[in-house]
Amino acid sequence: MAVSKQYLDYLLGQLKGLGGVEARRMFGGLGLYSRGTFFGLLYKDRLYFKTDDSTRPEYEARGSEGFQPRPGVKVQMTYYTVPAEVLEDEDELVRWAQKAVTAALAKEAAKNPPPKKKPSRFKH
Repeated sequence: MAVSKQYLDYLLGQLKGLGGVEARRMFGGLGLYSRGTFFGLLYKDRLYFKTDDSTRPEYEARGSEGFQPRPGVKVQMTYYTVPAEVLEDEDELVRWAQKAVTAALAKEAAKNPPPKKKPSRFKH
């Protein structure tokens, strides 16, 4: 596996305040889920969180990089590396993770709008 167990255990410990976090194999790395919502990616011992238009600027301002599945392949990516100073601060990491979960849930909601209700027909 491309992610060390020791690093994974450390991250899961740091994220315990988020609640319900689990890791599943994907993309040659691990996907991080909070209560079933995919919000993060661990790949080659680097942690990436889901971003959106409101959170991405903070990542970019701190020098974070977008996830690239293969070197040299430019893809519009919404997962960015979590800054080292955030990783080391458990409370701050949980706050960033909560924003990543919110971004993931908003993306899912936009992809799957609720079904339109049919007008009810009343008999007179």
